[in-house]
Amino acid sequence: MQSHALADLLAAQVAAGRPYHEFLRSGAMSVGLYVLEAGAVDRQSPHGQDEIYVVMSGRARFTAGDEMRGAVSGDVIYVPARVPHRFHDITERLELMVVFAPPES
Repeated sequence: MQSHALADLLAAQVAAGRPYHEFLRSGAMSVGLYVLEAGAVDRQSPHGQDEIYVVMSGRARFTAGDEMRGAVSGDVIYVPARVPHRFHDITERLELMVVFAPPES
């Protein structure tokens, strides 16, 4: 078993100096914390893995393919592999738990 405190994950993400901090990897999945400040630009490109976002806090818009929706605390968003997607119009700092399956390469 592994257990992680959100405060520790946030500190590690800040120390790494990057928006995304992977903290768990197994043969079946990888999990990370993704933080985007209000007004930030999400520069990610499509991934070769299925992906789940859990919005821990914040507020933004989210586009995947031709679909757009709001993204707020408590939302869970699934994006199939290779679908272009991004967060935008970020009005409150986003803290996102991200699960890739299989693990992000």
